[in-house]
Amino acid sequence: MQASHEEQLDPKAARMLAIFAEQRFQRSRSNQRMRIRMLTWIIRTKIIHSLKRGLDVSVASAMIVVSSPLMVGTVIAIKLDSPGPVLFHQVRVGKDGEHFACYKFRSMYIDAERRKAELMAKNEADGPVFKMKDDPRITRVGRIIRKLSIDELPQLFNVLKGEMSLVGPRPAIPSEVDRYTYEQIGRLHATPGITGLQQVSGRSNLDFKRWVELDLKYIAEQSLWKDLEILIKTIPAVLFTRGAY
Repeated sequence: MQASHEEQLDPKAARMLAIFAEQRFQRSRSNQRMRIRMLTWIIRTKIIHSLKRGLDVSVASAMIVVSSPLMVGTVIAIKLDSPGPVLFHQVRVGKDGEHFACYKFRSMYIDAERRKAELMAKNEADGPVFKMKDDPRITRVGRIIRKLSIDELPQLFNVLKGEMSLVGPRPAIPSEVDRYTYEQIGRLHATPGITGLQQVSGRSNLDFKRWVELDLKYIAEQSLWKDLEILIKTIPAVLFTRGAY
């Protein structure tokens, strides 16, 4: 009578077969756990994104309605103060390097971009950004609306379009991003925001290295509760004009 397949295997081959079967079983269990963790992460990310987007749309819509008299007054003040358009739109870099037109109330004279090159030697900020406390390009009305962050109210429409969020890293201009280091590129892994950890932690008083650290910290820890916390902290930061110029 013919011997079975198992009987034809010597003890060493049988042990090897058993070890191989055990390894395949363990890899299968490991892959299953990995798939479960990945699926959990995807679901959690989608839920957070949906909640964040819902918060953005509802709060931005309400703020547009509430601030509409202030925006109308700002339009009139800008027109009376200096020649040029009321709105200023500039190409900014959004999430994952996507470019978009960022809206602001014009706070500078119309030749501000041309004059920037002349003032680079007086730059008071480190890194790739340009900041100057007594910038001569800023108009009289511009100093007021920048101090109170009124110039950024039109960005609420960027939020409604999905190009920005209420909370996130501030959107950079392409020339700044061109000078980013590998670590600084991490700022682009989140949708840019009107306010963020940088705005409630000192704004222009921070050096660029600390600015990036705060942005990366926000991206790593972002949640709906974190956004609500930052939005609440933004109110006193704006009212007391800390680090604004």
